[in-house]
Amino acid sequence: MRFGIIFSLIVLPIWMIGQDADKKLTREVQQLVSGFKGEVGVYVKDLRSGKTVTINADSIFPTASIVKVPILLGIMDRLYRGELKYDSAFTYKDSLLYAGEDILGSFKSNETIALKKIIMLMMTTSDNTASLWLQSIAGTGTRINQLLDSFGFKNTRVNSRTPGREGNRTQYGWGQTTPREMGELFEHAYKHQLFSTETDDRMLRCLGRNFWDEDEAISRFPPTIEVFSKNGCVNASRSEAMIVNAPHRPFVFCVFTKNNVDQRWLRENEAWTLARNLADLLWKHFEPNYNWTPDQRSN
Repeated sequence: MRFGIIFSLIVLPIWMIGQDADKKLTREVQQLVSGFKGEVGVYVKDLRSGKTVTINADSIFPTASIVKVPILLGIMDRLYRGELKYDSAFTYKDSLLYAGEDILGSFKSNETIALKKIIMLMMTTSDNTASLWLQSIAGTGTRINQLLDSFGFKNTRVNSRTPGREGNRTQYGWGQTTPREMGELFEHAYKHQLFSTETDDRMLRCLGRNFWDEDEAISRFPPTIEVFSKNGCVNASRSEAMIVNAPHRPFVFCVFTKNNVDQRWLRENEAWTLARNLADLLWKHFEPNYNWTPDQRSN
C-alpha cells in the first residue's frame, strides 16, 4: 500500500525533553531521523544510567513480525506455569500452513516437532506458520493481550486472528506497539522482571538467535557482542527492537517506522539505512573505545 502523504518528524526543543533524557544523544538522533519520508519512533535506554532517548516513543506503530515477541511472552507464561514443557512434541497438520516461504510449511501432515523447535523457527527465521501455531498454543491472541495488560503494556497487542481486533488489524496488521513499550518488554526480560530467572533467561536465549542480520541495524554491532532482537518488515514499515549487551553500557534500542514512502526491498531502503546509521551512532556513543570496524559497504 502506498501513502500519498509524507509525515514530518516532530522535533522537540531540548528544554521540553525529560530529566532522564540524554540530551546530547537526543540531538544526534534527531539529526539522523530529520527528513525521514514517513513516520519514525525511537526509544533508547542506557541500562546503566537509565538515561533515555525518546522520539515519538509513545506513538503506536505496526509490529509486523515483532508481534512474535508478545507471542513468545505468551508461551513463556505457560512454560512458567508448568502448562507446557519446552521439549513437548506437537503434531503438524497441513491446516496450520500459512502460505509463504516458511520452513515449517515444508513439513508433512502428522509429522511431530518439539515445541522448542517451533519457537526457534518463529524467532530465528521469523516463520509465520510457526508464529500463528504458537499463538494458538499460547492460548489465543486474547489471552496474550490479557497477559500484556497485566504487565502494564496498554498499547502492545496481538491483532492477528484475535476476535474484536479486526479494525486494529486493518490499521496496523498482525500487531501493534510503541517503541517505549517494546523496549520495556525487552528490558523486563533482561532484568528478570517477567517470570522467573530461569524462564526469563530462556526467553532471552530465544531472542538471541536472529537470522536476519544483513541489512538491519543488528549488522552494525560486533558479532562478538550478544544482541537480543527481533525485526519486523512489511512494505511501508521496517522496524527493529533489541537489547545490545555492550560490555560497559548495555542499552535498549528500538526504531519503528510506518507510512514509509520508500518501499523497496533493497539494502538502500531509507528505513533500513536509517536503522543502520542509528546503530552506528549508538555503538560509538556507548562503546567508543571498542576495537571493531563494521562492514565497509555503503551504509
